[in-house]
Amino acid sequence: MSRFTIHDLAATIDARAASGGEASYTRKLLDRGAEHCAKKLGEEAVETVIAAVENDRSHLIAESADLLFHLLVLLKARGVKLEEVEAALAQRTSMSGLEEKASRKRD
Repeated sequence: MSRFTIHDLAATIDARAASGGEASYTRKLLDRGAEHCAKKLGEEAVETVIAAVENDRSHLIAESADLLFHLLVLLKARGVKLEEVEAALAQRTSMSGLEEKASRKRD
């Protein structure tokens, strides 16, 4: 059994976005715009937090999958590639998490 990766999910989202059609939930999300995709991501984030707080492992796994899917759809809606996010993560690994957080610009 081959391992399904987040890159596989991103490729599936790309393919479904390109194919269009009424049968594609991905395409429907994208057609409603980035703001709608962001709202869906927020809803999934809340559901993930609730599952974690309730200590419901299977629900946490399912909601985490939904969260990752909706994050990738939002990135697609805004034209951000997964590789760009990975590059930002890689850059952060050159220092400790506390050092990296302290180095960010303050608003």
